[in-house]
Amino acid sequence: MRPIRTFNVKPSLPERLEPLRELAYNLYWSWSVEIRDLFRRLDPDLWDDTRHNPVLMLGTISQERLQEALEDDGFLAQMDRAHQQLNDYLNKRTWYQKHRSGQAIEGECYAYYSAEFGLTDCLPIYSGGLGILAGDHLKSSSDIGIPLVGVGLLYQKGYFKQYLNPDGWQQERYPINDFYNMPLHLERNPDGSELHISVDYPDESLGTKKVYARIWRIQVGMVKLYLLDTNIEPNNHTDQDITDYLYGGDIDVRIRQEMMLGIGGTRALVALGYKPTAYHMNEGHAGFLSIARLEPLMQQEGLGYQEALQLAQSTQIFTTHTPVPAGIDRFPPDKVWYYIGSYCDRLSISKQQFLALGREHPEDEQEYFSMAVFAIKMATYVNGVSKLHGAVSRDMFTRLWPQLPNAEVPITSITNGVHARTWVSEDTQNLYDRYLGPSWSSGGVNDKLWERVSTIPDEELWRNHERQRAQLVLFARERLKRQLTKWGASPAEIKEAGEVLDPSALTVGFARRFATYKRGTLFMYDRNRIKKLLKNSDRKLQFVIAGKAHPKDTPGKELIRDIVRFSREEDVRHSIVFIEDYDTYVSGLMLAGCDIWLNTPRRPREASGTSGMKAAMHGCLNLSILDGWWAEADYFNTGWPIGLGEEYDDHEYQNRIESNAIYEILEKDALPLFYHRSEDGIPVGWLDKMKDSIRLNTPMFNTARMVRDYAQEAYIKASDRMGELRTQNYGKAKHLAHWKANLAQEWHAITIKSVEVSTDANDSTDVKVSQPIAVKAEIYLAGLKPADVEVELYQGIVAENGEVLDGKSYPMMLQSNSNGVSVYAAETSYGGSGLHGMSLRILPKHPSLSSSYEPRLIHWA
Repeated sequence: MRPIRTFNVKPSLPERLEPLRELAYNLYWSWSVEIRDLFRRLDPDLWDDTRHNPVLMLGTISQERLQEALEDDGFLAQMDRAHQQLNDYLNKRTWYQKHRSGQAIEGECYAYYSAEFGLTDCLPIYSGGLGILAGDHLKSSSDIGIPLVGVGLLYQKGYFKQYLNPDGWQQERYPINDFYNMPLHLERNPDGSELHISVDYPDESLGTKKVYARIWRIQVGMVKLYLLDTNIEPNNHTDQDITDYLYGGDIDVRIRQEMMLGIGGTRALVALGYKPTAYHMNEGHAGFLSIARLEPLMQQEGLGYQEALQLAQSTQIFTTHTPVPAGIDRFPPDKVWYYIGSYCDRLSISKQQFLALGREHPEDEQEYFSMAVFAIKMATYVNGVSKLHGAVSRDMFTRLWPQLPNAEVPITSITNGVHARTWVSEDTQNLYDRYLGPSWSSGGVNDKLWERVSTIPDEELWRNHERQRAQLVLFARERLKRQLTKWGASPAEIKEAGEVLDPSALTVGFARRFATYKRGTLFMYDRNRIKKLLKNSDRKLQFVIAGKAHPKDTPGKELIRDIVRFSREEDVRHSIVFIEDYDTYVSGLMLAGCDIWLNTPRRPREASGTSGMKAAMHGCLNLSILDGWWAEADYFNTGWPIGLGEEYDDHEYQNRIESNAIYEILEKDALPLFYHRSEDGIPVGWLDKMKDSIRLNTPMFNTARMVRDYAQEAYIKASDRMGELRTQNYGKAKHLAHWKANLAQEWHAITIKSVEVSTDANDSTDVKVSQPIAVKAEIYLAGLKPADVEVELYQGIVAENGEVLDGKSYPMMLQSNSNGVSVYAAETSYGGSGLHGMSLRILPKHPSLSSSYEPRLIHWA
């Protein structure tokens, strides 16, 4: 039976309590201790039962309790303070205003696309690190006032909840998200009807059809996040299911989701009145936004394909999070053309033209279409998410810049961070507020406030941490008891579960996605040795473990089962607990309560990793492979490295070596340091490392720093290029596109006619350090002018394979230009001895290029 009419029933609040509604619908509460305390005070049990969802809480709380709150002067005073705090936050002068005042182009706005956003417990529309990073990106953008708007999809079933069967095998269930009881606003037309956008999809009988989506808004402090939902009429069931599951279904579902994100998301911004000046693709899932941008530029602004392409490429940013080719979305070319072909037909873009944008080898018609390659070719700025990942990405995508030395491939890095006010526990935040001041959460690396970490009394820091370890132990016991009760365990077993773990023992945490490369079972590689450590009653050691495997990842599920089975063995079952259904709430308890954070990926498979950053902000010490962010940290003063960055071909040998390193560090370093106590029971040496972890890692691995980096290195530059290229009816964009076309036509006719190298010695192959070397070259530039090129010397040490290693380039100066031949000259020298090499190269040059590498052309002598 279907209803003849529907109603959205909203919470009924007395007028005096109306500020609660405004507080509930702005996710600023997710990083405000004051506001969370307010809702918890209103009804502590209901706050927990609703997964910390203030909207659902206000919709289900009894009117009697609201009446009590209305008569509670203390509660009303706290509500007014919280409401004022939100208003002060929304009206503060921000970093962006201070640094961009008077320089921003008209209507400056940056659009940030991501397939998932991890914002808080009650919005389960994320699966892991990518989504958490995206959520933290929005929060810090709000904190520092970046004019950002988020774009994503709203999943009806989102990501799964995990439960274990009695054998320890992961099972999944998908609760339905009740959007009307979440902190979401449905966007409407002026007449009150739902605002819908449409995206064209292929249809076997109609050729193409329109699939509709409504738009939901989440207010994240100052930043708006818009999410598309296709579960509406008149869409058929297949089309309604586009936003059903996060990362669910086959490749058709994946492409359909990515079309809705990229094309639908861009159309949603237009429908809402946005005109972004820069577009950020957080992973390749949003790559199809380029198609959505080309269409209005060509059909409404009158630009040609190459001109529109130039404008799009000049104003888009791409962040890759994938350190291995297998992790990139790649689709069969015919499948991509089936879905995207109608768009290209309307724009007179050939199949070959479009598919070439997603291929490393454009001429290979059998090569799959890579969303990462497509995003790179459509971006002016490309970055990995740690320094090591930047280097890995340059290796992965070096073929996109033929003949360019790997070190110069224009893929840089901005190391990830985490949002401090979200992830640092409330008690620890209060401690930092007292001793460091309220600005610690966004303080820069050179800010003097970090010197105050040493002023935190050892006893106060340690007692704070002990309380949080005890809270973690109590939670783990209750979760384990609930699990055993569900399995029908005996009363004796359930009672014993209430005694697992020791609130005073050295606690190692491991919590992340269970993929095989993360090696979640490495700590138990030598079971006899780890058991010996776990059974030492004088220096107690214990492990708290959590995490999910992808529903289709059977090897990942086997890792979880192995850990669960091991944790049940008689001699260690009090020392190892696997907490099922890992989420942000469980994560928060573990980050605050653990003493050591363990991370064991196969280097260099971890692009960045962020859980260790969150742990470090609590003073938790990292014990990790030198991969991702940890390779950039001060890993001796703030924890311990496992190895020194070695990489292995023999994985079994690697497991043996690196597991042994874990046991050695625990036995000889960590346990003695933890249990060496002063007369008043304080581990002074351990606390010194805790303070170093807080002082050195918090400002560096913080999204406040990260978003400032994106603003200065990517957003502002792309936005300024938008302002430049669209002036005079896109005159500069047209000129640059035509210049590039001529460049491509003439480039291969360039000829280096001669290169003369001379020294003041008789043998020009044998020179001394600092001895001057004169170089002169005659170059035929075909139909190009000297202003169109940059001629450079390229020098460096010659490696064993005969190639120049880590070369440096130096410009040569134009001396003359006559009869079609340009003469360039330079004088150089070498600063060190050894076998050095020299070459000469020519690169494109134009004032509107983002870099000389943008046209992907290079000519070597």
